[in-house]
Amino acid sequence: MTIANSDSSQQYPPAFTRALEQLLRDEGGFVRNPEDPGGATRFGISQRQYPDVDIEHLTRAQAAVIYYRDWWQRYRYSDLPGVAGAKLFNLAVNIGPEHATRCLQRALRACGSPVTEDGEIGTATRAAAAAANQVALLAALRAEAAGYYRTLAALERGARADGDREFLAGWLNRAYE
Repeated sequence: MTIANSDSSQQYPPAFTRALEQLLRDEGGFVRNPEDPGGATRFGISQRQYPDVDIEHLTRAQAAVIYYRDWWQRYRYSDLPGVAGAKLFNLAVNIGPEHATRCLQRALRACGSPVTEDGEIGTATRAAAAAANQVALLAALRAEAAGYYRTLAALERGARADGDREFLAGWLNRAYE
């Protein structure tokens, strides 16, 4: 996929392109939901996290640049097998990289790999993911993500509790896709 940005044309790896397309389908366009603690978002990029970005007018090409640089490359999702890397990237944008990685590490343990749950994609996590049965790993990762979302929605967090329950159906769709 070639996406033009303000500097040049950027050619992205196919694994990132596929992962990004799924992420953009999940995240949708511009949203300003008062229940969302991220504030205004577009393509899943929040005003809270990127205060200097014009979120309302953010283009897909600009979002791709941000996701490639600040997520895909920074957290090295390409170091994981395709399906695991893409799923983890998608989850990380929604729940944060550490929580998403902990879900992966619990999924790896469920698949029989004794990795430490530290929220970091280190050598042991990458090796375990590469050695795992990919079908079983994806199923376990989906289950771990769904469990995380259910727990988040069930927590009593004052005014946020109702907002989290409002998002649960969409979160579970995201976990199981």
